[in-house]
Amino acid sequence: MNDTITYWVELSDYDLETAEAMLRSKRYLYVGFMCHQTIEKIFKAYYTKLCSEIAPYSHSLSYIAKKGAFYDEFTEDLKEFIDQIEPLNIEARYPSHKERLLRSLTPEKCMEILQKTSLLQQWIKAKL
Repeated sequence: MNDTITYWVELSDYDLETAEAMLRSKRYLYVGFMCHQTIEKIFKAYYTKLCSEIAPYSHSLSYIAKKGAFYDEFTEDLKEFIDQIEPLNIEARYPSHKERLLRSLTPEKCMEILQKTSLLQQWIKAKL
């Protein structure tokens, strides 16, 4: 792997570890946020590999995957998962959304998001 891909993979790994730490410390809002970050960065690694260019400056998971022409590789379940975590990047940042988001991010839901994030990250890493 070239240096840029390695850079994105290492950041993705770090963000996944951070999501796990947030789950252990019961900071559920940031579990979702860090899971989004994990996927965003592994998508940027895959984009870089496939396109041999700098990944787009975007936080939109579906946009990165579509622009990199790998969105269609995903099952419908994975596409639904991407749709589920996509707003966690923005909603975690704005106070008006935090209360509603916190109510939906139960410990069980966070565990599920974290597990799916890890599986998707590993699936992409296997392609690198």
